[in-house]
Amino acid sequence: MEITIPKYKVKLIDLGVCDFKKAWNFQISVFDKIISWKKSAEPDKKQPPGALIFVEHPHVYTLGKSGSESNMLIDAIQIKAKGAAFYRIDRGGDITYHGPGQIVCYPIFNLEALNIGLKEYIYKLEKTIINVVEEYGLKASRHEGITGVWLDPDTAEKARKICAIGVKASRFVTMHGLAFNVNTNLEYFNFINPCGFADKGVTSLEKELGAKQDFDTAKRIVGEKMKEVFNLEIF
Repeated sequence: MEITIPKYKVKLIDLGVCDFKKAWNFQISVFDKIISWKKSAEPDKKQPPGALIFVEHPHVYTLGKSGSESNMLIDAIQIKAKGAAFYRIDRGGDITYHGPGQIVCYPIFNLEALNIGLKEYIYKLEKTIINVVEEYGLKASRHEGITGVWLDPDTAEKARKICAIGVKASRFVTMHGLAFNVNTNLEYFNFINPCGFADKGVTSLEKELGAKQDFDTAKRIVGEKMKEVFNLEIF
């Protein structure tokens, strides 16, 4: 007899272009609601849905809790002159950049409801973007020992990251997520060692395909692949 695994219900929320701090606070409000439910001793209390948050940030650099500020190659005055902001935040990973033309996706999922652990969760995030990139006729994969999605990861001089991943999890509830370069201005990565690596490149769909890509279409494909990979019911 075949066992049917119920889909995990997730609310799709598109914040459009949104300041990083405002989006971070919004994440926390959704995250706290799920954490509160998990702490509750009321077994009949209905589980709140997860959230799949899409956002496009103005220029901002974020540094993970274990990251080193030495990977930020310009000072606070120079950051401001570039029209960017800087935040040290509570996700894993080192420093990264978010900005216009980049799809940022914050899944706030109860991993116990998905019956997966954190390692598999990150694996599935990577699989989602690998599948998205394939839709554009490109071959992406994982880089051994380094989180994210890469093109030509096995060739040192060609390896370039198209999607960064950094997450936080508490009581098996996730925050933060992935940043997928679609039409991103890659010059902003010149001012950091992306994810702490001085010898690794970055890329985007626009750079690889030689033309700007429709942002809404790319976002739709990310949502579709996320739904498939994680077995979600999105509403």
